[in-house]
Amino acid sequence: MIEFLLMVNKQGQTRLSQYYNNLSIEEKTILEGELIRKCLSRVDYQCSFLQFREYKIIYRRYASLYLIVGVINQDVNEFAILEMIHNIIEILDKYHENVCELDIMFNIDRTHFIISEIICNGEIVD
Repeated sequence: MIEFLLMVNKQGQTRLSQYYNNLSIEEKTILEGELIRKCLSRVDYQCSFLQFREYKIIYRRYASLYLIVGVINQDVNEFAILEMIHNIIEILDKYHENVCELDIMFNIDRTHFIISEIICNGEIVD
């Protein structure tokens, strides 16, 4: 089950966050801060999967944006999550005609809507 999805720029600023469980604002802030530092410090040739606390993290970098997905179920197929991340970017790319960080920031409601059409209650919708 997907617990959260984050879009983060190279400077470590969260541009979009979507959580599928109940965490307090303090917990979300601490989680994002530690996780972003961990993902941004990794080099390109390292694997896109890592273990962080009780979460399995799958992330992918697109230009200046990182899409980070946290799952809690150990039976989740990491490559399916990577494919979902790529699918989200392809859809945003078609919608915004070559999506960039500013498109996501200025159309955050539409971006949330697109993601909610793909992920519902932490499960990938077919």
